[in-house]
Order: sequence, then structure tokens, then C-alpha cells
Amino acid sequence: MAEAAAGKRMRLERVREPSRLVTAVVPVVSVLLALVAGGILLAASGENPFEVYRAMLRGALGDRFGVAETLVKTIPLLLTGLGVSVAFRMQLWNIGGEGQLYLGAIAATGTALFLFPDAPAVLLIPALVVAGLVGGAAWGLIPGALRASLGANETITSLMLNYVAISLSDWLVHGAWRNPEGFGFPGTKQLPDAASLPHWAPYRVHLGLLFGLVAAVFLWVALRRTRWGYELAVTGENPRAARYAGMRTQRNILLVMALSGALCGLAGMSEVAGIGHQLQRNLSPGYGYTAIIVAWLGRLNPFGIVGVSFLLATLLVGGDQLQMTMGLPSAVAPMLQGAILFFLLGGDILTRYRLVLVRGGEAARRPGGEGGGGEGGEAQAGAPGGRLSPQSSGSESR
Repeated sequence: MAEAAAGKRMRLERVREPSRLVTAVVPVVSVLLALVAGGILLAASGENPFEVYRAMLRGALGDRFGVAETLVKTIPLLLTGLGVSVAFRMQLWNIGGEGQLYLGAIAATGTALFLFPDAPAVLLIPALVVAGLVGGAAWGLIPGALRASLGANETITSLMLNYVAISLSDWLVHGAWRNPEGFGFPGTKQLPDAASLPHWAPYRVHLGLLFGLVAAVFLWVALRRTRWGYELAVTGENPRAARYAGMRTQRNILLVMALSGALCGLAGMSEVAGIGHQLQRNLSPGYGYTAIIVAWLGRLNPFGIVGVSFLLATLLVGGDQLQMTMGLPSAVAPMLQGAILFFLLGGDILTRYRLVLVRGGEAARRPGGEGGGGEGGEAQAGAPGGRLSPQSSGSESR
């Protein structure tokens, strides 16, 4: 009996047609399981998880001010989530949303302070929008160009460029653009009044929310109703077949990475012109990284990303309220976000693959066994979506 057990092993086998029902249910179950896991940790630390979650909801959605602050947090999450989702649809792993957000903020700040400091709002705000889009797009094009021309892994290059962008921002606020009248606090001068995005008084909800909603509609139409969107889907699934069909994969890589970076840059512009009104340290608490969770929880669907952005913004605002009202660390919200991503990735793998018990000799004889690349081959579980890993995707594009 022991010998029979030793001759068998578990493996992941690709499901040809993932269930649509299961695919739709997985994000919901992931959030519920994350709340359960977080509740267990809270209970172990001596806190009542029901009271904690109730306090988070009350702080984020309990009154108009809380809802307004939740919408303020929704804006950067929505724009960066939409940005990275465009790249993910083509199996391009843009992890550089944080750096692209910073470049958009830098470009918008430079435009307002040095290029058009005396321009009226009717001209300056469109200039800031263009600057944010161009700044983020330029930063996104760097890993895109390296991927298209050299086959470099965009996961690594886009991630490393985050640190370059943040360091550039720190250098500017501490040095070249530092406000000499800032009383020692690092930051640029305040932007001109004309550079402030219109907001819904007396709250801080600004025009960036409209930018995000318009971007969601635009992406839905572009990805679902245009030839270009079809090319992105085909290229992401099978780059070799896309090239055989005459699709310009290298051009699409550049376009997608530029569009992805542009939306993230627009988020940076919105934070500067809508909230802070100056470039300062720690402009983003990690919106570009949280965008990855937003995109995958939303199933890369623009309208799904709108809802998920609001959900995670609720967690962020509610986490801040916990610190003020219950004395708990605000890290509760990031803990829940990490748990959601953990359960989401696990559920995504089980949606696209199934566990199969096979004998050692049978696995070697099957067409998709070890060393094979068929449908029954080993799952590349490390890649979100379960289709191609960044390494395999990069080699195909070359």
C-alpha cells in the first residue's frame, strides 16, 4: 500500500473551458475569505473582529464626509488600476504603476510652476492633464521599448523604474524645486490657484473622479468593440499566432505600455492638482502597487475595476479611522488587501486548473506530462491569470 501511494502524485492540469460562474464567484469568495482570515488574526490579538469591521464601515461610509474621503481614495486606485489592467490584458506585467504615477505628478508640477505659471484655469488644467498623460506614458515606454526591442522582462524593468522615479521626486522636493519658504519641510511651492482641479465643495472630491469614469468607458469600448482590442487579446493569448496573422506585436507592446503609463500618470497629476497642490514626499502610499490587486479583483474589466477601487478605498479610509477611534494600527487595511490578493490568486489557479492524481509512469507517458507543453502540462501558477508566465511571454514576443 505504501509503494502504491509512493507511485502517485498530485499535479495541476489545465481546464479547457473554465466555468463562467466559478470565474465570477472567485473574487467574491476571495474577499469573504480574506475577511475571515483577518477576523481570526484580530481575534487572536484580543480584538472583536465584528466591532473592528463595523468601525471601518462607519468611518468610511457612515456619513457624507466619510463617503467623500472614500471617493478621494478611489480616484488614484481607479486610474492606476485601469492603467495596469490594459497591460495585463496583453500579458505584459507592468509593475511600474507607482513610478508612472510619480512621473505624471512631476510633469504636471513642472508645467504649472515653470511652463505656464500665469495661465488661466481654462488653459492650465488641460495642460496639466496632457503633462500627466505624457509623463506617465514616457515612463511606461521605457520598459515597453526594452521588451519590444530586446525582449527584456518588463516585470523587472518596470519595477526597478519605480525606485528611480521616487528618488527623482525626492531629489526635486529636497533640492532643485524645493520651496525656500517651506520652513524646512521638503516640497515644492504651492501650485497656482488656476492649477487646482474643480471639486465638489465642501468636500475634496475633485475632477479626477470624472477622469477615471471616462477612462473606464473608453477602455471598455476600445478593448471590447475595436479591432485593436481584439489584437491585444490574441497577442496576449498566443504571440506566435498573432505574428503569423500579421499583427504588429512590437507596435502594440509600445502602445499598450504607453497607454498604461499614461493612465497612471493621470493619477499622479490628479493627486498633485486635486489634493496636495504641490509635489511632496510620499505623494503615494503605494497606489501603483495596490492597482495590481484592483486589476485582478476586477477581472481586468474596466467596470469591475470601478467597483473594486471603491471597495479597497473603503478599506483604506476605514483603516485610518481605526487608528483614530480604536487605537488600532492603520496596517489593518493593507493586511486585508494582502489577504484578498492571496486568496484571489489561489482561487484563480483553481479556476483554470484542476488537481489530478496520477501515477508516476502514467505522467511520463501522457502527452502533457513532464517535459511536455500540452494542455495537461504543469501549470505555470506564478503568472496571474494562469496563461503565460512573464518569462514565457517575453520569449514568445521575441
